[in-house]
Amino acid sequence: MDTLSTLLRFVFYIFAIVFFYTNSKGSGRSIDAIKTESAKEALKYRNLRKISLTKPLSEETRPTDIEDIVGQEQGIKALRAALCGPNPQHIIIYGPPGVGKTAAARIILEEAKKSVNSPFKQEAKFVEIDATTLRFDDRSIADPLMGSVHDPIYQGAGELGMAGIPQPKPGAVTEAHGGVLFIDEIGELHPIQMNKLLKVLEDRVVHISSSYYSPEKDSIPRYIHEIFKNGFPADFRLIGATTRNPGEIPSALRSRCTEIFFDPLKDPSIMKICENAVDKIGFGCEKGVVEKIAEYASNGRDCVNIVEMAVSAARMEGKETLTMKNLLWVLESGRHQPKYVKKIRTEAEIGVVSGLAVYSGGMGILIDIEAAVTKTSKGQGSFKITGIIDEEEIKKNTGSSKMRSTAKASADNVVSVLERIENIDMRDYNVHINFPGGIPTDGPSAGTAMFMAMYSALKGIPVPADTAFTGEVSIKGKVLPVGGVRAKAEAAKDAGAKKVFIPKDNYNSMLDDIGIEIKCVSTVTELLNMVFEKKYPMEPIEGVILTAESI
Repeated sequence: MDTLSTLLRFVFYIFAIVFFYTNSKGSGRSIDAIKTESAKEALKYRNLRKISLTKPLSEETRPTDIEDIVGQEQGIKALRAALCGPNPQHIIIYGPPGVGKTAAARIILEEAKKSVNSPFKQEAKFVEIDATTLRFDDRSIADPLMGSVHDPIYQGAGELGMAGIPQPKPGAVTEAHGGVLFIDEIGELHPIQMNKLLKVLEDRVVHISSSYYSPEKDSIPRYIHEIFKNGFPADFRLIGATTRNPGEIPSALRSRCTEIFFDPLKDPSIMKICENAVDKIGFGCEKGVVEKIAEYASNGRDCVNIVEMAVSAARMEGKETLTMKNLLWVLESGRHQPKYVKKIRTEAEIGVVSGLAVYSGGMGILIDIEAAVTKTSKGQGSFKITGIIDEEEIKKNTGSSKMRSTAKASADNVVSVLERIENIDMRDYNVHINFPGGIPTDGPSAGTAMFMAMYSALKGIPVPADTAFTGEVSIKGKVLPVGGVRAKAEAAKDAGAKKVFIPKDNYNSMLDDIGIEIKCVSTVTELLNMVFEKKYPMEPIEGVILTAESI
């Protein structure tokens, strides 16, 4: 029996030795295979890194100094004030694409780091992310903005995971600690991430949790205990850039930030960018080419892209000068359309005036407003207004609601004021107001322009063609303040107007440097007196005040 037992043990030992020997050889072969494959991949990536193309012109012309950012003097000044002082602010920069928002923020941080009073140190980072591509996992497995915890059950948890230890992973808010977190297109941020970001802005720390963490677990490294206890540090300044309007950004975020506006680029700024781009690549330029590009390019990116394509066409012909022929080929092949530039009318017309509006990006624009007022049978009049947003539907989670056009409501006020001034019943007239041009218009700021158009049509008196108007008209004939007055006045000047009438409450001394005569009024009678140089009394008449809806 002892002999059999000894024999079985001997056989077992032999099998064990063979098993472990075979596995060790297989493991060795596996390690050797991994090393060989790794060496091949490393060589492949080293060879890839040796390949490089020339820099795109857009990269070569990217601003590196504050002087390279043109057309944004007011925005740069505001950015300096908000970021370079001893108490830098969170910032939202509004503006159309391609006007220098990102470059300006990056350059101003470098300026702030040189200030003796600034809390930004020399090692302060500028961390840039794009909200349109920032994705996160609903289960919090991965969150590149806030950070996450890599629990032991997840693939690739490594040695710590095998030991059952959760591993905190910092996000962009921690990477930007002590510096600036720049979020491009911040208006596109997911609502969940937006709410988390607001909490971090308040607390300046990111708290994390994991069901695998236990403060009593001695095997967990001390630094991980520290992170779970105190969170990731996230003391940074947020700069969000957006092409949206302020009203589209959550009010909770806006209330925490200084709001700065970058303007759409005008032709002189576009021309300057074009000249810089051509100079940086050492190319010549035919006369008139720069001006022609400015007719088509609406921002810096458009300008550089047109220049780059035209330069390539010139080089293919063996030329070192950008010619008009090259440019026209680019404009035609790329289906580029010239920018619409509205100019002031050269001759005065009865019932036609120039109003002012602001459209996307804060750009002012001149608009024509036409009015026709004709006498008809008593009480048989009609009223219509065309070319405006008649009604807007607002959708909410609980349903939807409809809002009447503020431009149409403003027309009601104008009708009431005309009745009081002229002591007439507008139900005895056919009235038609039109906003030509195919651009749907809304807002009460067209009140004074509609009033002047209707008064002109009613009295048969033409309004001076070189004059533009903005301002809301109240039912009592007051001219009330409106938004975007500077942009509107600049648009009037660019369109060739000599004079612009604005509400008195909108005036400030900064409007004087625009280069157009600013006339301030507080009532429509003041407006009539100043436009026609006459005295128009405005005595209210008794009775019901009629509106356009009642005609």
